[in-house]
Amino acid sequence: MRVLQLLEDSINDRYIADVVKTLENGGLIIYPTDTVYALGCDALNNTAIERICSLKAMKSAKTNLSIICESISQVTEYAKVDNRQFKVLKNNLPGPFTFILPALSRLPKAFKGRKTVGIRIPDNKIAIAIVEALGRPILTTSIPGDDDDYRCEPELIAERFQASVDIVIDSGRGRLDLSTIVDCTDGDFEITRQGKGELE
Repeated sequence: MRVLQLLEDSINDRYIADVVKTLENGGLIIYPTDTVYALGCDALNNTAIERICSLKAMKSAKTNLSIICESISQVTEYAKVDNRQFKVLKNNLPGPFTFILPALSRLPKAFKGRKTVGIRIPDNKIAIAIVEALGRPILTTSIPGDDDDYRCEPELIAERFQASVDIVIDSGRGRLDLSTIVDCTDGDFEITRQGKGELE
């Protein structure tokens, strides 16, 4: 496992390229978002997705899965977005939200049987730079655990996950906020978890 130090105001392109190569090879990463540190992999790599589900002890067939996109335009390649939803996404993203939308068929086997996908565009330059360089979304899920110090400190995160992930991006002490989850599947905007984001 490697630890790469990356700050939002001084993104190292070589490190981003290393992260992308790891993702393309089916690797797992831990990276910063605008909420908690997260586990990620190539969202189109079924084997990598199953590795994350195993690491979090969650059954992929029964668990809501979320992806990070770099733009609303990219979102529309993987989720169905109507005009009203588009306006809400545009008013609130980038930001600490997970929007639950109807999934399209471009997503891999791990998503099959699901009618929905969680969509994130975090207000974090590192996460967005990774997705832009990869050219497709990354699967995202918060790192497991209840200990606040460990969830915030990249050094402790790296120590705990050294045998499980390929790269930990150290962007300094992280946040404890969770994203606000907004279910958009019934034609309305239902907040199912109030987190950091205040919906406009």
